[in-house]
Amino acid sequence: MAGIPTFSSSAQSQEPRLVNYRFPLASMCVLFFFIGFITVLNDVLIPHLKEMFSLNYTQAMLIQFCFFSAYFIVSVPAGFLVHNVGYKKTVVIGLLTAALGCGLFYPAASLHIYGFFLLALFVLASGLTILQVSINPYVAALGPERMASSRLNLAQALNSLGTTIGPFFAGMMLLSTAGVAAGAAAVKMEYLLLAGVLIIAAFVVKSLKLPEINHDVDIVEVNDGRSIWQAKQTLFGACAIFFYVGAEVGIGSFLINYFELHHIGNIPAEKAAHFVGYYWGGAMIGRFIGAVVTRVVKPQFALMFNGSMAILLLCISMNSHGYIAMWSILAVGLFNSIMFPTIFSLAIKGLEKHTSRGSGLLCLAIVGGAIMPLVQGGVADMTDVQASFIVPALSYLVIIGFAIKAPKLVDKWRQLKVN
Repeated sequence: MAGIPTFSSSAQSQEPRLVNYRFPLASMCVLFFFIGFITVLNDVLIPHLKEMFSLNYTQAMLIQFCFFSAYFIVSVPAGFLVHNVGYKKTVVIGLLTAALGCGLFYPAASLHIYGFFLLALFVLASGLTILQVSINPYVAALGPERMASSRLNLAQALNSLGTTIGPFFAGMMLLSTAGVAAGAAAVKMEYLLLAGVLIIAAFVVKSLKLPEINHDVDIVEVNDGRSIWQAKQTLFGACAIFFYVGAEVGIGSFLINYFELHHIGNIPAEKAAHFVGYYWGGAMIGRFIGAVVTRVVKPQFALMFNGSMAILLLCISMNSHGYIAMWSILAVGLFNSIMFPTIFSLAIKGLEKHTSRGSGLLCLAIVGGAIMPLVQGGVADMTDVQASFIVPALSYLVIIGFAIKAPKLVDKWRQLKVN
């Protein structure tokens, strides 16, 4: 976890005061849009490949497994890459790796091999992981430290815009086709187009005169008598992030198949893909609302409320049909909005010099997006899609439990230092 870069106050204080960071910041925010746009395409790719290869739900969820497992496997090596070659070169490497992954969809579709698609997805996700590891701390460092959170929120808003637009684009490209041959051609066209855009972006970034931020990413020995493994708020927070990402990704992955059901939406896949955009759009809107609400409401209370509302909406959807079932599950996206940043901030609260290690542990917990959809797929195969939403519902219980316990766990961690 030491390989995951973080910025330090000492590095911040050394930055040139007169440097104009607006253009570099805008460039990095555009990359956040690409990351969100590409990631959410999986929600449309899943039903498309499921039909192409006659997969069951568990097999179809291997798409998310291969994609999000890259975050667990590649994050630490990506951190070392930043340390050795710098942020700008790492961003270029990430873009070209993602472009390679998109390019691999062409032979995968030509050969009609599902395993090849999974390999392409892993390579693509590896490139996006490299981008995430490099541009998150870079954006935080592009300007005054006191405004770092604001810059990251802006970048995340553009990420959410990408996740909102992506399903509409993919629905038109992939789900409007009929037949295996036409479906394979649509996959080739979409991902070759994305590969071209990513390659162009890599050359643009390479040509930009971006300021170099020197960060100390080496392991810092902390001699305050505590270990990160004693920080129970961080360990519990990692579990909460694991289940949150798993729940959010799992719900999005099943929406199209869910809305196709006769007693739910009875709508074709292409139209159902548009509704997926509303799910992710709700998360985008919720971030703006949450930014205001969390100024006056304690974060743990906001997290408890949102987790409870998510469970309530899932229960309504699982026990209803038609538009009630559809819109109740889409509304879960609105309440997902503040969960990741709120869990993250509560989990690293009070860590002080242990923050970098705690942050690394929390980032690795994103692997929940690989595991939990696979579990939900297994439940869907044993029962049905509607009943499978019990998996994310139970996941939100873990998040509520974390919200309740986090403040007490932070106090216990602080007492360890005193003792």
